[in-house]
Amino acid sequence: MTVRDDAAQVDTYQPSARRIERELYRRARSRRALVVGSVSTLATAGVLIGLIVSSPGWQRTRETFLNGHYARLALPDVLQGLWLNLRLMVVCGAVVLVAGLLLAVARTLRGPVFFPLRALATAYVDFFRGLPLIICLLAVVFGVPALRLSGVTNDPVLLGGLALCLTYTAYVAEVFRAGIETVHPSQRAAARSLGLSSAQTMRYVVLPQAVRRVVPPLLNDLVSLQKDTGLVSIAGAVDAVYAAQIIASRDFNYTPYVVAGLIFVALTIPMTRFTDWVTARMNRRQSQGGVV
Repeated sequence: MTVRDDAAQVDTYQPSARRIERELYRRARSRRALVVGSVSTLATAGVLIGLIVSSPGWQRTRETFLNGHYARLALPDVLQGLWLNLRLMVVCGAVVLVAGLLLAVARTLRGPVFFPLRALATAYVDFFRGLPLIICLLAVVFGVPALRLSGVTNDPVLLGGLALCLTYTAYVAEVFRAGIETVHPSQRAAARSLGLSSAQTMRYVVLPQAVRRVVPPLLNDLVSLQKDTGLVSIAGAVDAVYAAQIIASRDFNYTPYVVAGLIFVALTIPMTRFTDWVTARMNRRQSQGGVV
């Protein structure tokens, strides 16, 4: 049979009546599910909105938290302060990834000679994972300047970023360590049998597999870091939250806080959906037997 005959068969192919019926049934079910979901969502939203609007304090709440005039007034300053939050997220995120990976590798080193390094890494992780971030920020932002060390900055932005890095490095280190420990010992044994050293095995065999497996939780930590950059406002850094606080304190209206919160939500949702997409993609590849 020639290629032309094969092409003619493909062109003349007609699906069976059973298959057409099955496809129509699936489409009908999908349309019905979409309609039911939309109606139930609208009904739920209508009930919630009705309960809120009919509450006795709705008018006062709307004037205090949802005032259009103060929202327009606060938006430029909040967006200007948001630029600081974004820079903190990018810089601190890069530092946390590198420091967390090094800390995780230090915790997984084998041999008695590395016991002091493992002990220090474990103590660091245990301490900063247990210490609330707000206390870490207060201790670094107000404690470091109190030491009056020569050559040490008193910039609240840098000190706030340092506190964020200290806390999130501990969390990211545990994520990386979990990924390293999921690599089967046979991978290490096979690499060593091929003549690779311990360092080469970690670099070329273990870490590539471990990093791919922990991408979703790392993205979740990045989302949390993006939100927590707003805490540097307690040090006096004029970010989105502090800009909203200035306007709210001056005009005695809390709408600027709502504006800042909605902006953070608008930034977080795309990152969250991207994390979900990456997680689903990796799950599909695992179920199909592909490379993780």
